[in-house]
Amino acid sequence: MSFPRTRMRRLRKSPEIRKIIQETKVNKEDLIQPIFIKERLKNGQKESIPTMPNEYRYSIDDGVLFGKELEEKGLNSVIVFGIPIKSNKDELGSSAYDKNGIVQKTIRKLKEETNLLVISDVCLCQYTSHGHCGIVDGNKILNDETLKYLSKVAISHSEAGVDIIAPSDMMDGRILAIRDGLDNAGFEDVAIMSYSAKYASSFYHPFRDAVSSAPSFGNRKTYQMDPSNACEAIREAELDLLEGADILMVKPALAYLDIIKSLKDNFNLPIATYNVSGEYSMLKAGIEKGYLTEDAIMETLISIKRAGADLILSHFTKDVLDKL
Repeated sequence: MSFPRTRMRRLRKSPEIRKIIQETKVNKEDLIQPIFIKERLKNGQKESIPTMPNEYRYSIDDGVLFGKELEEKGLNSVIVFGIPIKSNKDELGSSAYDKNGIVQKTIRKLKEETNLLVISDVCLCQYTSHGHCGIVDGNKILNDETLKYLSKVAISHSEAGVDIIAPSDMMDGRILAIRDGLDNAGFEDVAIMSYSAKYASSFYHPFRDAVSSAPSFGNRKTYQMDPSNACEAIREAELDLLEGADILMVKPALAYLDIIKSLKDNFNLPIATYNVSGEYSMLKAGIEKGYLTEDAIMETLISIKRAGADLILSHFTKDVLDKL
């Protein structure tokens, strides 16, 4: 049946009709707010991040307060990133698995004072003196040697009370190493949200500024994925599934919507994605300049959800909670 009996505009004629037939919806529980916690930052003195408008580094107390404020608006989940002081960085990233480290103390306080689901980033880059995600020998990143340290980080976060571990390092075999480490330490109920398809992307630049994690030599292309590759994402995700991942993640989001859809179509696991710092700052700059309107934020999140993401880590979370 065709025009004039079929008129597609009938279901667009009012906001009420458009709302009830909306195919894709972003819900508050779909969103995860990243929080940057900086060691020894004084309370009440949050630091602005020049490359990320309206994003801040917080002290532990202020970061927890920020989480509480978002929880009152309906936020369900946060992911914690720690920023140690420079003098605490070393070749092994030892402050990353310190039981009294910045992330561990933040996890404990969040679990004591909120009902938020707490996710923690598990990596070494913020904590190593060289800024790489693994242990280094000369200019080589040692894959297998790194695994035991990642497991130590995951266990220390679990001891602090974390709900979900999110390994972002992209070392081969790290999901199995972390799963075995958690299980052997009695944390078999702690879930793993794996950065399965993490691309070597230029969209990470503002984040590296935020957490001071730029590598001191070379780049991360020997362990993060080539942006040209799609089939490789399936292989990475399949390996993570076999090794014990509970949630698969694609990072970044906007330039990789096809990868999100591919993982959703191929795996019967929740699919997460990280709407990363560069994507956030790009839209914020466009809005500030008047090239875009605020509506671009929700359109972006809807596009990510429509591609198949069940969970969205996004710096826009705080901006849209009141609108959902």
